[in-house]
Amino acid sequence: MIRVESLVTSSIKTAFKFAQVKVRALIEKHPAYYPMYTVGGRWKHQGEKWTHWCDGFLPGMMWMFYQQTGDDYWYNNAMKYTRPLEPRKDDTGVHDLGFIFFSSYLRWMLIAEQKDPQLANDLDSVVIQAGITLSKRFQEKGQYLCSFVEDASLFVDIMMNVGIIYYASKKLRKRAAKREAAELLRIANAHCNTSLRTLLRGDGSTAHEALFDTTTGECLRQSTHQGYRGDSCWSRGLAWAMYGFCTAYNFTGNTDFIEASEACARYFIRNTPDSGVPPWDYNAPEETAQLVDSSAAAIAASGFYDLSLVSPSFENRYLYRQYYRKIMGSLCTSQYLSRDGAHEGILKHGVYHIHKNLGVDESVMWGEYFFVEALTKALSEEQRNG
Repeated sequence: MIRVESLVTSSIKTAFKFAQVKVRALIEKHPAYYPMYTVGGRWKHQGEKWTHWCDGFLPGMMWMFYQQTGDDYWYNNAMKYTRPLEPRKDDTGVHDLGFIFFSSYLRWMLIAEQKDPQLANDLDSVVIQAGITLSKRFQEKGQYLCSFVEDASLFVDIMMNVGIIYYASKKLRKRAAKREAAELLRIANAHCNTSLRTLLRGDGSTAHEALFDTTTGECLRQSTHQGYRGDSCWSRGLAWAMYGFCTAYNFTGNTDFIEASEACARYFIRNTPDSGVPPWDYNAPEETAQLVDSSAAAIAASGFYDLSLVSPSFENRYLYRQYYRKIMGSLCTSQYLSRDGAHEGILKHGVYHIHKNLGVDESVMWGEYFFVEALTKALSEEQRNG
């Protein structure tokens, strides 16, 4: 790991405390509620969810708060919000099981490992089953995990979820289930290779979706649901790809995956404004070109941190550290932190689904989670280094 000056600044520490205040207020004002995006700054509303994919993020933040503070308030509430998610381990209707279970059950398991091995084993079994369930979305013709939309659809978002299949494979191998482990590994690798081939462009930009002929497995075209056009670069999708390919590399050591992640990183750095906070789509039309997405920035910051640990290039590791610092420096200012008491979120200026007018210029739960994760990575490093 490259050693440079500490990433932990007073603004990082202040933002982490601020995030705890906001999440405490959320769960006390809206108990047992799993939010997705705000409307007028308020979490609880009747707005459409499109898909049910964000429930792990709220308990995930609480597990991170507990990890850093040791405060039983966070442990007890994190457990309260995590347990109801267990039935989703068998949910074959979504492609988001990595989001749901890596953020919640896996974080709980890693904490339990230190104190209660039996509990940790039980929690781990839930994560493993979620990985097995996600693998059932695999399309042999085409070699990809299909999105919730249809069998012909591959989303870049799935690069953030395929890690749970790698995880299940690794754990099953340790449990001597070698045949099942090998099959899961095959599926995860095939999905990543297909995503690399069909979603990543030569300039490092990414498509949101690839559409396939389900009879022949041929990739027909690139498309989008949340970006501007099929041939544009939706910034959140780019951040998903950068982070997700780095995760795939960490599981496999496959240099194709780290090269893909770094190609995305180069595009992000070259095309993002000096603030480090990107537009919602890099090819957005003039009327929405000024609309930024703080959630894409938060995801990218966490991804840049990960890249700074594993890039083969010393110079790039340093660059990614500095870019992490740039993004977090912007997100930790009053321009993005919602200091207004009437706004219930942590980060302002996120974007969910512009075409459906859902969560546009609002707080979004994945933006909250990955912002807290990016803060936690720096804080944990400082703890390790004494």
